[in-house]
Amino acid sequence: MPTRILVTGGAGFIGSHYVRTVLAADSEAVVTVLDRLTYAANPANLASVRDHPGFRFAEADICDPHAVDRAVAEADEIVHFAAETHVDRSIAGGAEFVRTNVLGTQVLLEAAVRHGVERFVHVSTDEVYGSIAQGSWSESFPLRPSSPYSASKASSDLLALSYHTTHGLDVSITRCCNNYGPCQFPEKIIPLFTTRLLNGETVPLYGTGENTREWIHVDDHVAALERVRLSGRPGRAYNIGSGVELTNRELVGLLLEQCGRGWDAVEEVTDRLGHDLRYSVDTTRIRRELGWEPVRDFRTALAETVDWYRVHEDWWPREPAPTPLSRTPAA
Repeated sequence: MPTRILVTGGAGFIGSHYVRTVLAADSEAVVTVLDRLTYAANPANLASVRDHPGFRFAEADICDPHAVDRAVAEADEIVHFAAETHVDRSIAGGAEFVRTNVLGTQVLLEAAVRHGVERFVHVSTDEVYGSIAQGSWSESFPLRPSSPYSASKASSDLLALSYHTTHGLDVSITRCCNNYGPCQFPEKIIPLFTTRLLNGETVPLYGTGENTREWIHVDDHVAALERVRLSGRPGRAYNIGSGVELTNRELVGLLLEQCGRGWDAVEEVTDRLGHDLRYSVDTTRIRRELGWEPVRDFRTALAETVDWYRVHEDWWPREPAPTPLSRTPAA
């Protein structure tokens, strides 16, 4: 009998990649997407699997206990992506982040316990660790989030672990570095800058541009998630990273090159409040325990990503959802 997987937030960037990957690999898989279809979700991300016999879709809010209960009752396993994720929006107002990321996760966990779900993968972020000047975080590092977004994700991590300890729920947590690839909503730095540069516009660079992030292609992230779903240990967190670290200034230079623009297209703007300087995760655990390794070459995959946006201009929102900040978000 095929495993029935409930994927929350499955119409978003990473979630839809995960759904397409699972259904492409297993013709008998049954995957139900539960998604509220907020501004960053796009039903078109699931067009290629809409006719798959194992695909199901439910438009619903993970904070709605009745809708969640119905969906979880039909699931053996849950992979939980649904979240508000944009730091700048959380700085302008954190209420929706606490509601979705904390309350929504609690509603989902309660339903998982009630219906005896066999496996629960909670998809988190490296941002829960805060900033690190040197070296890399292991999973044992204390959580020191800097923004309302990362604080809400850290809270949901702790909730998930508490349901493992208290109820014996089979929960694993993943904490991944920055993702890139096709179908990402243009508010994060790579799709935002790419679409603006291709459209002949200027792009904003926060502060000195020395803030450093680790970058992974969404395909590698999804492959890691599948390793965790299939073989991850209950009650464990797994860092997911590539080892590819770039300052924002270095990344912008690569995007300018790919888009055929010069540095005159870059506007330096006032730095973001509480802007973490550097993120870096130690991936020893997932490599040793689960045998996962990233395979995508960064420069090649970045060029492919830019080309995707170039070819799929009709996919970009002509007027992206307005940022609640006075300046356009840069990272």
